Amino acid sequence: MNLRPDPTFHATPKLAMEAPAEKLAFTLMLSPDGSQPDGLAVVDVDPKSKTYGQIVHQVIMPNTGDEFHHFGWNACSSSLSPLSGHAFLERRYLIIPGIRSSRIYIIDVKEPLKAKIHKIIEPEEVFAKTGYSRPHTIHCGPEGIYVSTLGGGGKDGTDGPPGIFIMDCETFEILGRYEMDRGAQDKHYDFWWNLPRNYMVSSEWGLPPQFENGIVAEDLLSNKYGHSIHFWDLRARKNVQTIDLGENHQMALEIRPAHDPAKDYGFCGVVVDTTNLEGSIWTWWRNDDGSFDAKKTVTIPPRPAAADDLPELLKGFEAVPPLVTDIDLSLDDKYLYVACWGTGEMHQYDVSDPMKPVLAGKVELGGIARGTAHPNGKAFAYGPQMVEISRDGKRVYWTNSLYSTWDDQFYPEDEGGQMVMANVGDEGGLTLDPDFFVDFPKGYRAHQIRLEGGDCSTDSFCYPSV
Repeated sequence: MNLRPDPTFHATPKLAMEAPAEKLAFTLMLSPDGSQPDGLAVVDVDPKSKTYGQIVHQVIMPNTGDEFHHFGWNACSSSLSPLSGHAFLERRYLIIPGIRSSRIYIIDVKEPLKAKIHKIIEPEEVFAKTGYSRPHTIHCGPEGIYVSTLGGGGKDGTDGPPGIFIMDCETFEILGRYEMDRGAQDKHYDFWWNLPRNYMVSSEWGLPPQFENGIVAEDLLSNKYGHSIHFWDLRARKNVQTIDLGENHQMALEIRPAHDPAKDYGFCGVVVDTTNLEGSIWTWWRNDDGSFDAKKTVTIPPRPAAADDLPELLKGFEAVPPLVTDIDLSLDDKYLYVACWGTGEMHQYDVSDPMKPVLAGKVELGGIARGTAHPNGKAFAYGPQMVEISRDGKRVYWTNSLYSTWDDQFYPEDEGGQMVMANVGDEGGLTLDPDFFVDFPKGYRAHQIRLEGGDCSTDSFCYPSV
């Protein structure tokens, strides 16, 4: 434990934006067929370095079949909460769950180029202490580490609904379930919160039989994936309101609240509208009486394509849906980045007015039936997927794999893991850096990225920006 708060903890988003630029990124590597152990890659993102854009260290796990997906820190800026006794923790450990195995790895990255396994939590402990499976998203909260799950109990994860559990942020012991009253929530995906205003928002993807072996077309067309967002009293651990976005709005995924806790709104990305194949962004907000509302504020149309150029799943539609699979919000709450994994596009929206987003920039890379190459001439597999933004908002990084079985369905001819970066213009706009292109080792795909010292989808802030 530090005698002073970790210098990478910041009271406000504005202070975080003024912190030194990241020099390293941590990126998950997964073996899609489980033939190799998954791993953590440490990537040099310092443009002044001789190894810029290269993997400079790897931590390879001792098990196979984990399928690394999302991960997060043991502690972050939320530790500065006035309700917490955790301000003197270090941002030292990365918590990496295996979405397929339900195993959790604690990785010590205090010395990033000597990063190593600190502890392994076996799936049996997760099952026994929570009744949940398929751990998915990690958020460092004031009281401990919050972990969302996609499965309940039983072999196929459908014995009871999934939810959130909490881990001790110092010992990494699993403490137990978060929910005291889950209300209408019976599926899970992402979650995030506004700490001073004491509410949490969560979203829905699907249950394990609906995603583990690929998308189930019949379930999608009959609107059986998640389409609601849930609002919680954070301290009472109680679901206080559920908003159904409409059953045609299938797979409500990433939750991105405004970083400044004085602002009472946020965004959610929806993968596909089954009536027209559009992707969409929804703005949600809190009313003066404490109730919540949500409104569709961005629609992204599908792109026509010949059936012969499409994977089997899409031939009958003769179109490529954008497939909004990740979104991320800059720390100044100005730009929302939207990954259109199907069409191979990264969109940048000016959300200064959250009810009226305006397209400010766009990059094309990869994509179904198009396969746009990188400016350096190299092929980019799949499409833009997990996106991460530097604290100062000047650099946007992304990787390409969604989920192994879904990659194989939508991009049956593609293979490989890549990571790229785009520079953000002073007035908006995106330009791919021709010198930054990471090819991951053969047999690996790349998923989520975490930046040294924090980024725009890990830290939550306890004080308003001034």
